[in-house]
Amino acid sequence: MSISVAYPRVLLKISGEALAGEAGFGLDTETLDYIAREVVAVHDLGVQVAVVVGGGNFIRGSVFSQAGGMDRTVADHMGMMGTVMNGLAMQAAIEKHGIQSRVQSAITIAEVAEPFIRRRAIRHLEKGRVVVFAGGTGNPYFTTDTAAVLRALEIEAAVLMKATKVDGVYDKDPKKHTDAVKYESLTFTQAIDQRLAVMDQTAFTMCREHRMPVIVLDLLKQGSMTRAVVGNTDGTLVAGE
Repeated sequence: MSISVAYPRVLLKISGEALAGEAGFGLDTETLDYIAREVVAVHDLGVQVAVVVGGGNFIRGSVFSQAGGMDRTVADHMGMMGTVMNGLAMQAAIEKHGIQSRVQSAITIAEVAEPFIRRRAIRHLEKGRVVVFAGGTGNPYFTTDTAAVLRALEIEAAVLMKATKVDGVYDKDPKKHTDAVKYESLTFTQAIDQRLAVMDQTAFTMCREHRMPVIVLDLLKQGSMTRAVVGNTDGTLVAGE
């Protein structure tokens, strides 16, 4: 029996820190394998899946430039290279489960990844391959949140799924406040007016202007991505006005 999906093409944003597991730095093979299995489960429903990976498990440009006194542009380019390492790791983990994957990078690194070409990315998705986008936007001063929104718009994704450490958007940090209230859904205006940290303001403004719905979920909650694509998310949907 076929399952009806609410979102036929999705983009998943994963932070670099998530790929590090409990260690908080580098790559954790068990975590990579778990995330790959979650992605493959969605792919097996017939959903076209793209992934944007961060690089914070290796270096975060904005923090490194402030703490180390390094030029921000240099630090950000180092961070972009970190995302390429994560992209290759994600590709390998996905292909271990029998699904073809391609890494496309916004910075030229032809020996290990394709350059980002919109039409080629869409063609890969149509052929059933998982596309992993690395290199951020290819420009300094832009976060991988912004890169995720940009790529979601370019490939005409039906929804952007942002994986976080909590299972949705709350009115305050649920790890610090036991009385924190979770939102099942929000409009973009509500999230902005209440200053809820869904993603950075540049990325979030792009979502609002181009009506790109965002589902905030805890990817480490098994099956959360699958439930989201069939329209039964246990995260928070941010959309509309």
